[in-house]
Amino acid sequence: MEYGILGGGALGLVAALRLAERGERVTVYEREPIAGGLAAGFQIGDAWLEKFYHHIFRTDQGIVRLIGELGLADRLRWPRPRTVTFWGGQIYQLDSPLTVLQFPPLTIPQRLRMAAALAFLKVSPAAPLEGMLATAWLRRWMGEAPYRIVWEPLLRGKFGATRDEIALPWFWARVHDRTTELGYLRGGFQAVYNRLVERIESLGGMVQLGVAVNDVHTTADGKLSVVTEAGERSFDRVISTLPPRLLCRLVPELPADYRAQYDWGRAYGAHCLILALDRPLTDSYWMNVNDPGFPFLALVEHTNYMPVGDYGGRHLLYLGNYRPMDDPLFKQSKDAVVAEFLPHLARLNPAFSPDWVTESWAFSAPFAQPIVTTDYKEHIPPFDTPIPGLYEASMFQVYPHDRGQNYSVLLAEELVAKLTQG
Repeated sequence: MEYGILGGGALGLVAALRLAERGERVTVYEREPIAGGLAAGFQIGDAWLEKFYHHIFRTDQGIVRLIGELGLADRLRWPRPRTVTFWGGQIYQLDSPLTVLQFPPLTIPQRLRMAAALAFLKVSPAAPLEGMLATAWLRRWMGEAPYRIVWEPLLRGKFGATRDEIALPWFWARVHDRTTELGYLRGGFQAVYNRLVERIESLGGMVQLGVAVNDVHTTADGKLSVVTEAGERSFDRVISTLPPRLLCRLVPELPADYRAQYDWGRAYGAHCLILALDRPLTDSYWMNVNDPGFPFLALVEHTNYMPVGDYGGRHLLYLGNYRPMDDPLFKQSKDAVVAEFLPHLARLNPAFSPDWVTESWAFSAPFAQPIVTTDYKEHIPPFDTPIPGLYEASMFQVYPHDRGQNYSVLLAEELVAKLTQG
């Protein structure tokens, strides 16, 4: 059977690999010039760096297994980097039960209450939390001070005006899966995606990079035609790993009732400004910027996590944001963003000077952060669509998780098992 796969991120490539291993013929279409989707990187010297900061957890067994299968396990490292919170003009480590109990902005009773609520989320299943709002639950069970100091700034930074609509199971997933040791592939996760492309092609599959899909429709003989700027080709089956809203735009034949149910919901785009400095800015890997007035929600200093020597001596940090996709940030030039963001770094390190910056890059991506409301689960599409042979598998189906290389691997393998059973 011949498969067309829309999207060359983790989900599309793993689905293609598993199908090719079963003797199916596969062609992957990816509009970007390199594979990897939201986990794709760009080259800095001999290494790759992700356009949007990435790491994995000890609980992410799907991607860990795949890394080993691809012969890359020797590159996987598990440091225990510092995660901190900037609040009230001060930096506090806040990344473990002990540091929660030692967090100075809260009183001892407030720390105990927050720790107990986090412990509950760590061991609880998600199902009993369905229908609850994250903000209401946090304020009730952790209290107003922990909510105001720790959680409300993070929810506001990630979800903006929609923060009070976010479902508790989404927050549960952030706590439940987290580990203090964080995994990273030396040289960048791009090695995973390059190796996946190699494996697929060695099995007779095709991965077409830099090719955008413009339309998908049924043909007179019951097949599915994929139309790209490079031409048109028919397949027995097509798997879309694109967001449901994009699939609905590409496939005019999808019926109205399907669109009413699944062409639904909101998502924010991701934006990252990456700076190379000639020295470190902080001594931490991840900083949640909870004080008001900053134009970014997180500062991720990658070379406080991986060796600076991997990047030719560059000290690399991300300044990350999630914003509505019509936000002016996405239309600003890189130089304008640099000019806006740099003065705020002196609030985090008073010694900072703009002449520390030696290089800069800016990246953005649409549909990166779904707005996970309490009715989100009702609008998760099944794998099957009303069009015979057309399937949907995207990060919008990994609820209560909202994205992640690990969940893409697992979802791809679940779909392929369904398609090839018997």
